[in-house]
Amino acid sequence: MMNKINSLLLTLCLMSSVAAWAQNNVIDEVVWIVGDEAILRSEVEEERLRAQYEGTAIKGDPFCVIPEQIAIQKLFLHQAEIDSIEANESTVSHQVDMRLNYYINQIGSKEKMEEYFRKTSSEIREELMNTVRNQMIIQQMQAKLTQNIKPTPADVRRYYNSLPVDSIPMMPAQVEVQILSFEPAVPVEETERIKQRLREFTERVQSGSTDFAMLARLYSEDTETAKRGGELGFVGKGQLVNEFAEVAFNLTDPKRVSRIVQTEYGYHIIQLIEKKGDRINCRHILMRPRISATDKVNAIERLDSIRQKILTDSLQFEQAVILFSQDKNTVMNSGLMINPNTGGSRFEYQDLAPEIAKQIYGLQEGEVSQPFVMMDQQKNKEVCAIVRLRKKTDVHRANLVDDFQAIKGMLEQKMGQEFIHDWIIKKQKSTYIQIDPDWQNCEWEFPNWIH
Repeated sequence: MMNKINSLLLTLCLMSSVAAWAQNNVIDEVVWIVGDEAILRSEVEEERLRAQYEGTAIKGDPFCVIPEQIAIQKLFLHQAEIDSIEANESTVSHQVDMRLNYYINQIGSKEKMEEYFRKTSSEIREELMNTVRNQMIIQQMQAKLTQNIKPTPADVRRYYNSLPVDSIPMMPAQVEVQILSFEPAVPVEETERIKQRLREFTERVQSGSTDFAMLARLYSEDTETAKRGGELGFVGKGQLVNEFAEVAFNLTDPKRVSRIVQTEYGYHIIQLIEKKGDRINCRHILMRPRISATDKVNAIERLDSIRQKILTDSLQFEQAVILFSQDKNTVMNSGLMINPNTGGSRFEYQDLAPEIAKQIYGLQEGEVSQPFVMMDQQKNKEVCAIVRLRKKTDVHRANLVDDFQAIKGMLEQKMGQEFIHDWIIKKQKSTYIQIDPDWQNCEWEFPNWIH
């Protein structure tokens, strides 16, 4: 009862505000009210302009589609607040930077962007921060709502058998790839050079002559965090590699710099910013040893020797992986690569690193490539590798034998969409909703907005 009274008071206040705006010739109005939240005409217009510049197609009347989308978002955000779901602010900031750069590239300059949106860059950034933060929270909320949707093998078979033949998708050519890779050996002199440079940075910071964040911007080879003065943002221990986490979480004095830490990414020094419970925010500077052309040649020759033993059957590829590979993601799996997008072992050619795709394309099943140099995107460093084509599947219509996981994914997506659809309908019935009469002549995706 109290919620209804509060909602009624909010409605009266908003109506009074609208009347005041109209009297003062301010061109804005409240067009929807969802729970305790108002949707303004200006919000709808800004979303329309943003969609235009991001190239997002709006199917239908934007003044019907957009407010409904905002209303649905508010339903999810309200539930997320109840469930204490938050966005990672570091990720939000990174996404906003990407969007701002996109707008500037599309419109022509920062000044033209400000002129178009009639706002300063800082105002646009603040609004984008809210938008991106909400999008991430909504995604997490939807994932939580659908996390228990797990179809059984019998469900997958029934779903597949119910599909008309012309609705069964064509599957592209896919490959299963085994990889053996390692980094060229780093000379002791190069390692010592890196460590000495980091020691110099530490002395400069702890003497008070130089700011850690400035050094990170100038010298850190972690390009993403370098933009933020080396700042990682709040993270849990499990989000960091073990060697880094052990040192970072033991820091107590923000004025001190850690010892040099070696990880698979290179060498780091770390500075504590703040701790909150089991999460930490810190800065770091990363430096990687330089690999000479001679080091790469030596690594390639070593790989070629290993390959010759595999070709003459004196060594199995799987054995060679265990003995020589430094790829921790595949070494315990006989070198078999796992597709991060699907969790399975099959890749379409475009999902592979370009260097691997180029090597695999001309191989037959069971053949091993020549040694090659590639960039390990995760570590952002060069490694030397050979790959083996374990299996190749040509273009075909999906079937339960070869494509069970893909069909299961289709069913999970369908079940998730149906669950979210039903959840929105239930929330419509239990949420106070008021729509301006001039905005009611719409064909909505969910028709029960007007109770």
